[in-house]
Parts: sequence; structure tokens; C-alpha cells
Amino acid sequence: MTTCTGVSSVEEHYVPERGSCNSELVNWLVTFPAGSDSPKMMTHKHRGLLPFLGMAAGAGVATIYYNQPLLLEMSRTFHASSGQVGAVAVATQVGYAAGMLMFVPLGDVAERRGLITKLFAAVSLALLAAGLAPSLWVLVAASVAIGMTGAVTHVVVPIAPELVEPGESGRAVGTVMTGLLLGILLGRTASGWLAMVMGWRSVFLVAAGFTALFVPLLWWRLPKMPPVRAVSYGDALVSLWKLAKEQPTLREAAAIGFLSFAAFSAFWTNLAFLLGTPHYRMGAGVAGSFGVLGAAGAMAASFAGRMADRRGSRFVVAPGVGLLGAGYLAFLFAGFHMAGLIVGVILLDIGQQTMHIGNQTRIFKLVEGARSRINTIYMIVFFLGGAAGSALSSTAWAHWQWYGVCGLGLGMLALAGVRHALGGQRRVEAATAAWS
Repeated sequence: MTTCTGVSSVEEHYVPERGSCNSELVNWLVTFPAGSDSPKMMTHKHRGLLPFLGMAAGAGVATIYYNQPLLLEMSRTFHASSGQVGAVAVATQVGYAAGMLMFVPLGDVAERRGLITKLFAAVSLALLAAGLAPSLWVLVAASVAIGMTGAVTHVVVPIAPELVEPGESGRAVGTVMTGLLLGILLGRTASGWLAMVMGWRSVFLVAAGFTALFVPLLWWRLPKMPPVRAVSYGDALVSLWKLAKEQPTLREAAAIGFLSFAAFSAFWTNLAFLLGTPHYRMGAGVAGSFGVLGAAGAMAASFAGRMADRRGSRFVVAPGVGLLGAGYLAFLFAGFHMAGLIVGVILLDIGQQTMHIGNQTRIFKLVEGARSRINTIYMIVFFLGGAAGSALSSTAWAHWQWYGVCGLGLGMLALAGVRHALGGQRRVEAATAAWS
């Protein structure tokens, strides 16, 4: 078999005989279901699947956010400090990044209906393990597994542009992302209130059953989806470095995503601790309910997608980062007033989703046959940012409380703004050089 010498050559590889991959898990995931020797590609007539794909993406991604309103309750159960229990949130984000590296590239290798249903079954088992965890460190290990298998969301999202005409890819991504974002919001809210009524363990046990329901639903609703081009798993992994090296737009989007999501996660990781202070004296239910305010962000996803189609995907990134910064200014100056928190959350969620839709729309246009791998690179860096934000903000809270978290968030967003500006300046310089 030829070796991978660049992105273009990656698309020409054949799939090796089964068993050539080292990992038994990978072999199981890429195995085509019985009767799918000649599966049909999805066509534009399947665009009606976009809302269902959004539901599936929402159910998958919610699994990594269930723990955020529960950290205070978990710390009480295991008699752990805020810093120790913060490891649960960090472990989930790190696991998510690892899952994207291991599993999301399979979207360019395997039959995707079978891959998606298997990963949904696996995340259900991981949620069950978290709900039954006898110690904090078992919960941390289960959280890594939840993150890894919850990465199925990013096998789902790159399917969206395949269902519409080329000029409508922003709208398609926006539609699926709306469902994904509603999953995050409703997941946080349901998590907080269910924990108040039945305890934090019930959240994971109920989620395990709910997620398991999607296994037969996905098998029933989705058509068979072979890869766009034949490529081996090993070559797909090797090509990740090639793609990152040869695509400056991808590097720029990943850097902005890292910094923005770090700031976003810093807030949500510490909201339960802020509401648990003597100033507020509120529990997990209220912390989870703040997720409902993010519905504005979910609605903004569709609008941002349409704007990316009309004005260009890079155009929507700058206001996204700006709105994130405005949200943090509201937290800094009015975070100890409920109205300030509400305004800040709305701005934060709208800004995050606007930035994210702009980034994803532009990277999906780079190499058609490598969308899953491009998404892998972007989302690994994105969620490593989330893990960094959770870890750094836990330390900031321990030393400087709420103002430390706000200072950290604003600092990371300032860096994101600088990176975006530098990317635009380089494009101006390149255009000037081309005409000189």
C-alpha cells in the first residue's frame, strides 16, 4: 500500500483487509453490518434527516455536560474539595478529546450508521458506570469513558453538508448544531433538577437508559453511509498531521476555538460553586436551570449558519468572540446580582455558538473527503481548550474566587481576538503581495 505523502494522496488510498489495524476496538467499529456490502450513499433527498441528526447530536453531546451542575453535590458525597471534584469535569473533556482522536476519523473510514449506533451503545454503558461509581476516582475514570464515547456527536455533525446543495452547508450545519446545543442546554437543566429530587447518581442512570433508546432509532432512521473515499484507518490518522500542517485556516479556527471554549468552560465549571456561596445559597437545580437561558445561543446557531452562507464564514467569528467577552464583562461587574448573571449567560451562549458555527462552516469547506478528519483536529483542540479552562478555573476559584475566574476568561478571550485579527491581517498581506 502506498504511504501518505499529503492530503491529496490520502484520498486515493484503498481500505486494507480487515485485521490490519492493530486495535480490536477499531476493527469492531469499522466492521460493516450484515447485508451492507454495497450501501447507498446519502443524497439530497435525505435533507429531511437534518432535524433528526440534530436530536442525535444533542443526545450524544449532553452526556459530557450532565456533570457540570452536579459538582457541588459530588464533592459532598465523596467528601472532596472543589479542586478534587473538578477532576470529573476535566476528565470528561480530556476523554472527549481522546475519543475524537480515536473514533471521529473513522467517519472517513467506516460505514457510519454502524459506527454511530455502536458508539451510542458504548456511551450508555459508560453513563451506567458513572451512576454506580463507588468512589470519586472511579467516577473520574467513568467520566473519561463518557467523554471518549460521547465523541460520537462529531461523527454525526460532518454528515450535514452531504444532505444539501454546496451553497447551503452553513444552514445545514446550523440546523444540526441547533439540536446539539439544545441537547447541551436541556441536559444541564434536567441534570440539575433531577439531582435535587433523586440525587446526582440518578442523572447518570436515567441518561444511560435515554441514550440507549437512540441505538434502535438511529439504525431505523439512518440510511447506510459508506465513506466518501476509500482510506485506511492508519492513513487517516497519519493524515491528521498533514491536514493541520497544510491548512492554515484550520489552524486559525482551532486556536480561536481552544481559547473561546476554555473561557466558556471556565464559567460553567464554576457556576455551581458561585451559586453555592453564602451570597446566593442555591443548589444544583438552579445551576442547571441557567442552561435554559442558553436557548438564545441555540437559536443563534441557525442565524449564524445563514449569515456564514451570505457573508462568509469568517465574518461571523469576530462578533462571536466579542459577545463572549461582553458576557464576561457582565459577570465581572454584575456577577453577584442575578440579573447580571442572566445577561452574561445569554451573551456567553450566543457568542460561543456564533463563533463555533463560523469556524465549523469554514473548515468543512476545506477538503470534502476529509471532513471527519478536519473536524477531528478542530474538535480535539477545541475540547482540550475546555479541559484547560476547567482545570485553570478550578485553581483560579480556589485562590481568587469569582473574580479570578472572570479575569481568566477575559484574558483567554483577548488572546482569541488577537489570533482572529492576525489571521485577517495575514490574508490582507497575502492579497497585497499577490497584486504587487
